[in-house]
Amino acid sequence: MTLPGARPTWLTFDCYGTLIQWDEGLLAAVDRILSPKGRDIDHKAFITVYDRYEHALEEERPHRTFAAVSALALERAMVEFDLQFTPADAGILTSSIGKMPPFPEIVATLEKLKAAGFRLAIISNTDDAIIAGNVAQLGGFIDRVITAEQAGAYKPSRQIFHHAWKTLGIGMEDLVHICASPHLDLAAARELGFRTVWVDRGTGRKPLADYHPNEIVPTLGRVPAVLAAAGWI
Repeated sequence: MTLPGARPTWLTFDCYGTLIQWDEGLLAAVDRILSPKGRDIDHKAFITVYDRYEHALEEERPHRTFAAVSALALERAMVEFDLQFTPADAGILTSSIGKMPPFPEIVATLEKLKAAGFRLAIISNTDDAIIAGNVAQLGGFIDRVITAEQAGAYKPSRQIFHHAWKTLGIGMEDLVHICASPHLDLAAARELGFRTVWVDRGTGRKPLADYHPNEIVPTLGRVPAVLAAAGWI
């Protein structure tokens, strides 16, 4: 499949799981939090419960910062597992996020995309202060960072995408969105109609049953070839 339409000015990216090693980083953070608790807890099962609370809290109004969402989701997950929660546990989680590194191919690929003339932006379900540490690891190639904190809404809400496009001064026809999250980014694409490249890193996450991304790649390193096949590089 070839990407349809005209060459975009902007490439927009999901951050965590697409550029940054979220699953690996979250597992390490949860290990730091749970290991001192003296209980034999399946960390992946714990993360599944944490994710459920996080996504539910992101849909609630009024809008909470991601620092508040993650702390409350962590507390509720720990209560469900009959573990004692302290504010220090939330501090471990939020401080760990900004230190999560990019996938090995990311910086070199972003450099290629910039050299090809694209402008690069991140649209992420996080706070400005949290993502700053991640962006600092991306080689200086990101032109704009749009967060849920700025938009007052989390993906897959159309509010954050409309805020991003207004911030960038473009319509959705002038971008391609590159992401690894089916239930957030691809769900928004299904609703709004913007073009997508899905990065399927083999995590077990699958596209929505009633939506197919324009292109699927195993790593970000394949994106330049996809754009070249469309005649854009």
